[in-house]
Amino acid sequence: MVIDDLSDAELITRVLAGQTDGYRPIVLRYQSRLYGMVIGMVRDSEDAKDIVQLAFVKAYQNLSSFRIDSAFYTWLYRIAMNLAIDHIRKKKRRKTSSFEESIASRDEDGTIAEQHHAESPVRALTRKELHERIYSALDELSEDAREVILLREVEGLSYKEISDRMDIPEGTVMSRLFYARKKLQGLLKTGDEG
Repeated sequence: MVIDDLSDAELITRVLAGQTDGYRPIVLRYQSRLYGMVIGMVRDSEDAKDIVQLAFVKAYQNLSSFRIDSAFYTWLYRIAMNLAIDHIRKKKRRKTSSFEESIASRDEDGTIAEQHHAESPVRALTRKELHERIYSALDELSEDAREVILLREVEGLSYKEISDRMDIPEGTVMSRLFYARKKLQGLLKTGDEG
């Protein structure tokens, strides 16, 4: 059996047994997905890369505390989100308005989708301005509200999955999403008038 074909639980069991080669497939399996969520929180590619790397290191160091019957990505995600929130707090929510090319839509193999490159300059500028407005509005949300929006709208998770990831009841997820969307709409509407 190829090591990359093993489940998370099988790979973690190998690592805990001293076969450290089992951790690399886990990193490869989740680094892009984790990066996508972290960049949505911190919006600086270098900071996001550092946070993702630190999340994998922390997860590795604390692997013995992971419950094998749990979902590894949920556990890893929580570590990364806590690091991202700490990072944001340390930077005192410094505002940024630059569009990250790394957020462009990607094909299944992880490469930037062809249609992204084929845009006209006017369409690219319009898209950039829209992204800047959305990111600026996201900056106005609390970390919890921003996280729930990213999980639902970027990751496409169900309320149940968000509830599990954030360790909050589904009703709280729905409430946070409702108020976060309402605040975003208000912020974006205000931007239209200004």
